Order: sequence, then structure tokens, then C-alpha cells
Amino acid sequence: MFRKILIANRGEIAVTVIRACREMGVQTVAVCSEIDRNALHAQLADECVCIGPDASKDSYLNMQAILSACLTTGAEAIHPGFGFLSENAVFARLCEKCQIKFIGPDAKIMDMMGNKANARKTAEQAGIPVIPGSQGAAKELTAAMRDAERIGYPVLIKASQGGGGRGMRAAYCEADFKSAFQMAKTEAKACFGDDEVYIEKLIIEPRHIEIQLLCDEYGHVVHLGDRDCSVQRRNQKIIEEASSPFMTDELRMRMGQAAVCLARKIGYQGVGTIEFLVDKDRNFYFMEMNTRIQVEHPISEAITGVNLIQEQIRVAAGEILRFSQRDIVFRGHSIECRINAEDPGFDFRPCPGTISTLHMPGGQGIRIDSAIYQGYTIPPFYDSLLAKVIVWAPTREEAIMRMRRALMEFIIVGVKTNIDFHLAILREKDFILGHYDNTYIDRKKDVLFEKTSAE
Repeated sequence: MFRKILIANRGEIAVTVIRACREMGVQTVAVCSEIDRNALHAQLADECVCIGPDASKDSYLNMQAILSACLTTGAEAIHPGFGFLSENAVFARLCEKCQIKFIGPDAKIMDMMGNKANARKTAEQAGIPVIPGSQGAAKELTAAMRDAERIGYPVLIKASQGGGGRGMRAAYCEADFKSAFQMAKTEAKACFGDDEVYIEKLIIEPRHIEIQLLCDEYGHVVHLGDRDCSVQRRNQKIIEEASSPFMTDELRMRMGQAAVCLARKIGYQGVGTIEFLVDKDRNFYFMEMNTRIQVEHPISEAITGVNLIQEQIRVAAGEILRFSQRDIVFRGHSIECRINAEDPGFDFRPCPGTISTLHMPGGQGIRIDSAIYQGYTIPPFYDSLLAKVIVWAPTREEAIMRMRRALMEFIIVGVKTNIDFHLAILREKDFILGHYDNTYIDRKKDVLFEKTSAE
């Protein structure tokens, strides 16, 4: 096992990794930007190194500064969390060159699966259904428009290195395509440092279902069930639940087997997630693979009892997977709500500021993953995620009621949040019945905003 790990991230995921390491007896090194010197992750780690100015490109994306901090402190491994450098093959290769263990798949796998266009080819070769799309990257506008015409509108333009719903634009006809193409490329460059995009058919009213994987270097692969991430706004996940109310046992088994098959074919190591789109007839299509831990991983932990961060660290250290698929037992239902510093009344505008009063919910079956505290000033330079509220209960109905109770107890004064918007969703009939898809927020926005105003 590693003696010391550097966490190349910030916010709640950095705090979560620090806690996992502490329970394993592993020392931690945090890195922070100048504005994050008083952030919770910087305070909780055994050591902290400031790596640069406030902007991400000068700090959390500064590979040389992070590697220097790792070598200076004697850390043997780097945990990248999610976002930032977590799916950056260049960084993974630099870690290897410096004889530092990157806690994730090796760079070749990241090149293969982290690049969304390459991942489609690999999935297709493995016999997994894929959404009709371009053959590789769409490098320039004219060729991209030919691809769109061949595939048939509507189409989706997606960043090859993308994730988290960024670098993604829909085009419903030829007249929409040019602006959507340019916007996708611009956002991809800004978010991921690479403007490469590819084109795929836009599936109408799909469910977004993903399968959580855990793999060691000896060829052992297990999946930890499915998560439904269909409640989204502008391709950003808002609420996730495990297991999906839309799935049948037979479909869950087939999708789990497909995910495991793909992981085995590519020799995957570590944690990863295969994301699928499922149409109204329950046909599923490979969408992409996230070669990292996911924001929504706690709901898989809740229904399986497996600490994914700790297992990720163990397999990165060369340990054999401690359980087989038959050992994974799914119990109860879990829901996660992402609490953001944003104002739903003003088009969800980010709301940085100082938290003057804070009370977090508690009680049986409630977990809060967060890096905020009373008096903390939310900087304007990073993602607006403040906390994740995760609940577990024996049934979905009880989980919904428990989440409502938790959100009603959650008090944040000083900044606007989307808590009331979450409550509106949790009280809306179609969500309660499980009748939602990726278009749910757009279709229900008037009802939801009316309910939000009434909270």
C-alpha cells in the first residue's frame, strides 16, 4: 500500500479522497491555488502545497507544479479525482516518467477510451451497440456537415475529450449546424484544452444509464450496478439514483455484462464508468466511458456497501480485487442531489459569495459530501458544486421522502442555491412515478419553477 498520496484536485472530491486515505492509514498531500489556501481540503490533509494563482490553468491544471509538489513531499501516487487532469493521458505519462503512480488507468487506455471518438470504435469492435455517428473526429466544418447529413438530423456535436456534459451542442437542422459546431469546439477548447469534436445521432427522449466498474490488473472485473442520470439541465446531471426505476432485471443484466465485456477486452484497470443511452423501447447504445471516479459514485457505494475510492487505491497499489461479481449484492435504493451555488430564478446563474449560516442535514441513511463550512467564501473560478446529498432507504419511495426531509433541513445563508429546485423535482408527479428522461427538465420547467417559487 502507498505510504503517501497527493490529491490533484479540490472541493468535495479532494475531501472524500483524504477521508478514504485516513481510514486506510495513508498520509495525504493537498494542493491548492492561492485563493484556496483556507479551503477545507487544504486544512484536512496532512500536508498542503500551494501550486499557483487562482485560475485553474495556473494551478489545478498546472502539471509541472503538481508533479513538483509530489516529488518534493515524497508522495508515491497521485489521485486526480474527477475533472481537471483526471482523464489527461499526457499527465498520466508524465507521472509514469517521474516514477509516480497515477491512480487511474494507464495512458494507452485513456487515449483509447478517454477520447470519445476512439471509444466508440472500440465499443463497436467489442460488439456493443453504438449510436450512429462520424467515423472518428470531425476535424473541419465541411466534412462535419457531410457527416451530419449522412447520419440524419437531429445530431449531437460532442467534445472528443469531453465529460460532465460540457463541449456538447445539438443541431436539429442544417441551419443550426455551423453555430452549434463552433460553440462545441470553443467550449471543448476552454474546458479540456482540445477542440476536437465528433458527431453522433441525437436519440430522442433517451434515458442516461451508466454502469459502474471496478477492475484490477490481473483481469478481474466486477460491475456495481446501474445509475440513472437522466435528470439533467443543459447536459449537466442534477439528480442521480441507483438503481434506475426504468430498468428491468433482464436489461440490467445485459448492460452489466456488456460493460464488463468491454472492460475485459481493453484490459481496463481501476474504477470506470460505461455510459449508455437507452431509448423508449429499452434498446441501449454505448455513449462513452469515463476513465475516472464519477461525481455520483456514492449512490453505487450506498447500494453495494463498497467504498469505491478505497478500492480504487488498493488496485492502483497492485492488490488483487477482494471480491467477485457474486459477492456484489444490491440492497435498497439511493438518490443523490447536487447542491450548487446558483440562482434558478436567473437562469441558474452561478452565485459565489460567503456562507454566513450553514446547517447540514443528518440522521439515518443520509450522507453529505461537501467542502463548505460556515464563513467559507465560494470563489468564482471553479465549478459551482457546493455539496452532494446522498440518501439510502429500503425502497425508492422511502428514499424520495428521506431526500425531501434532508433538503428541508439543509440551510445555506449568504448565497443562492438550487435546493428549492430539487425539492420541486422531488414533489413532481412524473419524477415520483419514475416517468422521466433526458428532456424532463425542459418539458417540466414551467411546473418546476412554479413549485420552486412556492417553496
